[in-house]
Amino acid sequence: MSFRRDYISKPIFSWARGVLPSMSDTEREALEAGDVWWDADLFTGNPDWSKLLATAPAVLTDEERAFLNGPVDELCTMLDEWKIVWEWRDLPPDVWAFIKRHKFFGMIIPKEFGGLGFSPYAHSEVVRKLSSRSLTAAVTVMVPNSLGPGELLMRFGTKEQQQRWLPRLAEGSDIPCFGLTSPEAGSDAASMVDTGIICMGNFEGREVLGLKLNWHKRYITLGPVATLLGLAFKAYDPDHLVGPQEELGITVALIPTHLPGVEIGHRHLPAMQVFQNGPNRGKDVFIPLDYVIGGQERLGQGWKMLMTALAAGRGISLPSLSAAGAAYSARTTGAYARIREQFGISIGKFEGIEEPLARIAGTAYLLDAARRLTCAALNQGHHPAVISGIMKLHATERMRIVIDDAMDIHGGKAVIDGPQNYMGNLYRAVPVGITVEGANILTRNLIVFGQGAIRAHPYLLDEMNALGETDRAKGLDAFDSAFWKHVGHSFRTMFRAWGRSWSGGIFAPAPDAGDATRFYRQLSRYSSAFALCADMALLTLGGALKRKEMLSARFGDILSELYLLSAALKRWQDEGRQQADFAALEWCMASGFRTIENRFAEILANLPNRFVAAILKFLIQPLGAKVTGPSDRMVQQCAQLVLEPSAARDRLTADLAFVEDDGGVARLEKAFLLVTAADDISKQMRAARLHDWKEAVKKGVITQAQGEKLQAAHDAVAGVIEVDDFAPEALSPIYRKGADVHQFFQDLGEQRAAS
Repeated sequence: MSFRRDYISKPIFSWARGVLPSMSDTEREALEAGDVWWDADLFTGNPDWSKLLATAPAVLTDEERAFLNGPVDELCTMLDEWKIVWEWRDLPPDVWAFIKRHKFFGMIIPKEFGGLGFSPYAHSEVVRKLSSRSLTAAVTVMVPNSLGPGELLMRFGTKEQQQRWLPRLAEGSDIPCFGLTSPEAGSDAASMVDTGIICMGNFEGREVLGLKLNWHKRYITLGPVATLLGLAFKAYDPDHLVGPQEELGITVALIPTHLPGVEIGHRHLPAMQVFQNGPNRGKDVFIPLDYVIGGQERLGQGWKMLMTALAAGRGISLPSLSAAGAAYSARTTGAYARIREQFGISIGKFEGIEEPLARIAGTAYLLDAARRLTCAALNQGHHPAVISGIMKLHATERMRIVIDDAMDIHGGKAVIDGPQNYMGNLYRAVPVGITVEGANILTRNLIVFGQGAIRAHPYLLDEMNALGETDRAKGLDAFDSAFWKHVGHSFRTMFRAWGRSWSGGIFAPAPDAGDATRFYRQLSRYSSAFALCADMALLTLGGALKRKEMLSARFGDILSELYLLSAALKRWQDEGRQQADFAALEWCMASGFRTIENRFAEILANLPNRFVAAILKFLIQPLGAKVTGPSDRMVQQCAQLVLEPSAARDRLTADLAFVEDDGGVARLEKAFLLVTAADDISKQMRAARLHDWKEAVKKGVITQAQGEKLQAAHDAVAGVIEVDDFAPEALSPIYRKGADVHQFFQDLGEQRAAS
């Protein structure tokens, strides 16, 4: 072993130390945040399916279910999103009071501090149901339970801080927000210029050691109404009052917003969404050091704290909202396509409608499967940083595709705004989800594979740590051990990938999963090919790989598909292998396999080392990308899931909010049930070539009762396809009573001419 170390490993070790790119503190802290889970299995190239299937499904306790069926349902009845967005521009006071009274802001806070102590899955279910009724309410509730003072205090706060602040947050006495983004620092949070200078100062009549803060933050959700601001800033100790180091790094602290120097700005209006969001500033705001979350010993540890908290929160909030959006779109769009007729037939029977409708239904199945699996991991105490990034990225991206499809199928019904439009606000909100909690472009190109390759790879992080070891001899020993394990792993992976690819995966490991067994085999095949290609890319590009963003993005897409498709298989297994749902599972697999094969082809076409690319192509894809996606049969069967009332449709869209009012969704659901119930009568009419039910009654084709049933369905459909219109004075003050329209525009013209 010493010969291998001294004469083989040592030159490699020396070379690698010289070419290894330096890692910034923020990069290192991001890598160290959270942990790995199923993503690590996928990175081995030989996932243990028994481990996945043995994972306990996420379930609600009786108390959590009662909350969902009680206060959450009651809150949904209080919400009118049209009035919230277009008339009030805020949640009404009774809704704010209800949210506080029932501790919606304290769902994740333990009961010992007055919170509800709910699981991540319960948190997700609440956000999901609220999202299907009001995005404003959903965002208002989810933010205090995600990245913010509550989460950070629970994880890193001192006992004194927890006892002081958590009960107030749980009962809504304090409304929290978190200030991270600033004009100078968006995705690159390390470039923030917000500062905290350690100094002596007066606080509540006492001379204490603390921080003088200056900041400017923007895009802060709940900021305009917050009473407790969590703040990220860079701490400095120029007078060395706490130690020899002057630049301490990113730090997070609690700032009561009533303190002198705090300025809460006006409101932003993000894509016409009216959840509270806005800028804030601080000028020479002084706080004692015990307002730093975790106390003095946590100075400079803020970035790691934030990334650790984000590893959990990013896997819950926006994925839950996105899964709700997909399920909501599946239920409403399927119903609309079923009742809306053109050219004398339901538009759901047109193949041009079936294709996007299948995409909506399949995506709804996939996203909720991934949401549940991620919550199961979080329930078990995992904080999978890479998986949370995958979830945020792909849930919001696929929600965007689904909602675009839903808008296309609805046509003018979803374009004309008004109280009866149940799609428009969701469509407008999509860019918000795409942008926040890590912009999707950044996450796809830099984070998923860039972070996953280091954290989830079985040996790479050990090798990097060995190369960074200051004790050269100790580093060489660690490197020698990790490197040769890596070499052995790479050879095993190469032969595994080669055999599985050339055999079409028919001998790849898979559990006995009935009709789904073949899908497990293909994922085992793709996992080994992914592990091999990733190793070769890392070997040939080294640190330069992180600058090859398009290559990194393609690797990230493959890793993401492997995770999402694993989740779909897990869902099908957990729900008892429902044969009626197999069409959705089959669509997901065909669509995902196409993406995987195309990304492999793109990687092999663009890998800079063409010799290695040729070898990899020979081993894993000698005939190129062969999967073409869902067949027409799959598309039609998947679309059918949401076109008729069924248990499968109900499973696909379970636990969405439904309020029996005269709103657009209630009208649609009523019409859908009436139309499908009258389907046999309609068939009798068509067979007799009759269009007037009264004439059909006279001729004895149908009964009077059947005719009245048809009329009720027809009237209900007319109520659904009706769109809103407004009097001119309802839309513009120009036209209100007493206004001189001619004079208004004449004055406006004169003002423009003068300027």
